[in-house]
Amino acid sequence: MEQILANHRIRRRHIVHVSGMDQARSNRIGVISAVFLLLAITAWSYWGTMADLFKTWQRSDDYSAGQLVPLVAAFLVWRERKTLRQCSLAPCWPGGITLLMLAEALRIHGVLSLRMSAERYALVLTIAGLVLMVAGWQVFRRVLWILLFLFLMVPLPGRVHNLISPPLQSIATTGAVVLLEAFGTPVGQQGNVVTLNENMPIAVAEACSGLRMLMAFIIVAAFVAYMVKRPRWQKAVLLASSIPAAVVCNILRIFATAMLMLYVSAEVAQKFFHDFAGYVMMPAAVLLLFGELWLMGKVIMSESKPKLKTAVVRAKSPKRAAARPQTTAINTQSFAEKELMRKRAL
Repeated sequence: MEQILANHRIRRRHIVHVSGMDQARSNRIGVISAVFLLLAITAWSYWGTMADLFKTWQRSDDYSAGQLVPLVAAFLVWRERKTLRQCSLAPCWPGGITLLMLAEALRIHGVLSLRMSAERYALVLTIAGLVLMVAGWQVFRRVLWILLFLFLMVPLPGRVHNLISPPLQSIATTGAVVLLEAFGTPVGQQGNVVTLNENMPIAVAEACSGLRMLMAFIIVAAFVAYMVKRPRWQKAVLLASSIPAAVVCNILRIFATAMLMLYVSAEVAQKFFHDFAGYVMMPAAVLLLFGELWLMGKVIMSESKPKLKTAVVRAKSPKRAAARPQTTAINTQSFAEKELMRKRAL
């Protein structure tokens, strides 16, 4: 009888466990279906914005790297799939609806003021609001970096573009002139025009300001910072250093172009500037980022070694201090025993 009751309890537990698994599976399927439905509605609502964004990627060399951002974001989500499966799904309607309302307000502002950048940023904010509303805070915090990464696919607003492009152009021209003078090349500068040997002018146009390289470097640095397992401050330093790295690489590109134009030919220099240098600079950026990670790792390890040695010495010293009194006691005890034996012998 007891065996029958035990088997009955085991069967009930198994049925409850299976039903719980089926319920969790059905809930997950329902959430995934809701996500795809909301994404389809969002794509339909923002179809004009997405089509215009794609055209901008194709037309503008400065922001052509933005078309890689959605693909990289999808890869990052796929990479985190195992972790996301372990997160509990608890839809947060107040937070999600708040983000969606902010996105719609930003979108309406962009439509009324004819600012396409506001509509594009509203698209990213809408995606963040949908994630929070459907999946909840735990999933939202897990994919927050990926959601922020999506903002890099949006070209800079026109006012910001016009604010940073001329300084980048001036810095690139001045830096190339300094390098050319350091290598003993006679060079003159008038604005953004560099004159080699007083008879060979090179115009550093707005397209040569390095904004395209800057955006590409920031995207690569954000991807590398997400992939590597380092402290947050190192990731922040890595992301911030992508800006001076892009500026330096652009200066080197203009310098190499000027040297080729001076010692080879203008055709070779033109081909190098527009074709070869564009392919070389991106691997150079990746090497610079990994070199920076290696350097930060070396500096941190060298700083931690003296502390480790001090800790080892401090850990060993109490043992020695504790061992010395014991030895003294033993020696004192042996001396007293010898004195007692000597007195008894007398």
